[in-house]
Amino acid sequence: MAKRDYYEILGIERNASEEEIKKAFKKAALKYHPDRNPDNKEAEEKFKEMNEAYQVLSDPQKKSRYDQYGTADDNGAGFGGDSGFGGFGDIFGDIFGGGFSSRNQNGPRKGADLEYNLNLSFEEAVFGVEKEISITRNEKCESCSGSGAKAGTSAKTCDKCGGNGQIKVQRNTAFGSFASMSTCDKCGGKGKIIAEPCKTCHGSGKERKNKKITINVPGGVDTGNVMPLRGQGEPGEKGGPSGDLYINIRVAPHKTFKRNGIDIHIETHISFGYAALGTEIKVATVDGDVKYKVPAGTQPGTVFRLKGKGIPRVNGHGRGDQYVKVIVDVPKSLNDKQKDALKHFMEASGEVIESSEENKKSFVDKILGK
Repeated sequence: MAKRDYYEILGIERNASEEEIKKAFKKAALKYHPDRNPDNKEAEEKFKEMNEAYQVLSDPQKKSRYDQYGTADDNGAGFGGDSGFGGFGDIFGDIFGGGFSSRNQNGPRKGADLEYNLNLSFEEAVFGVEKEISITRNEKCESCSGSGAKAGTSAKTCDKCGGNGQIKVQRNTAFGSFASMSTCDKCGGKGKIIAEPCKTCHGSGKERKNKKITINVPGGVDTGNVMPLRGQGEPGEKGGPSGDLYINIRVAPHKTFKRNGIDIHIETHISFGYAALGTEIKVATVDGDVKYKVPAGTQPGTVFRLKGKGIPRVNGHGRGDQYVKVIVDVPKSLNDKQKDALKHFMEASGEVIESSEENKKSFVDKILGK
């Protein structure tokens, strides 16, 4: 009889499905595997129990015997069986990415991802643009059609690993026998041996080439945005999918417009007289100049809004706004006619004007905001 109930060890019900059993073991193995808990005897002991439980419950015949008799077979299904990790090497592969895996590393693998920094002008980022870029990546060697072997020859299956690219290594420990997979030292994990390599690619089956790609940049992008182009990275291995190409957006600043999210901010200058009396001005926008009526009595620093004159929403609807800050220009020097006009204005406003030259200077400074 088993020391503990196998279902209890894995924390599952007795009617658990095959997928539930596998999922429970994966979760526990990730936590208690000896290689992830060095010098932790308690974790190793727990893993030993879970290993034993899984080897039984994952095998339909052993599970049936265990459910009926409380044991799997006469030899036991223990941690120290000659199969080491038994039939769950793929589980370790899923969890640890090959560190404890018996997966075939010579199988299909996704290609590496690439990056490209794309510089845009302010206007290109606002309205979108089509760009053609050139990247360097691996392509199938034309001389050998990607086989890596010299024309007229072919690669041979490695006789040491049988074409798997990996060999099984048995490791005995105080807690049982572990089986792990390592890269075949004869073929370097490729599963094939090339006696006469292609002179163009030197047996790799690939050659570096420049590739031109057309990119449609949507309006509204900004510095820091990343555009993924699926399948435009390095080609996959053994029939695996290609990697992706990530476009890093960099937008140049504008001499007039300042961006804040999807809004644009600018400054416009008007004279003291126009600010007091009101006027119609031209305001620059990314769509071109527009007319705007500045009301009489506009104060310095006033901000008015041009609705819908901002940045488009990326892959969305609508645009931001443009905010225009009014800068009132006060003249730095006045001629006599201008001074007299200001004196009359002040008198009409009920202000007292001093007659001394020094006070006249102070008056002018007051008007100029000094």
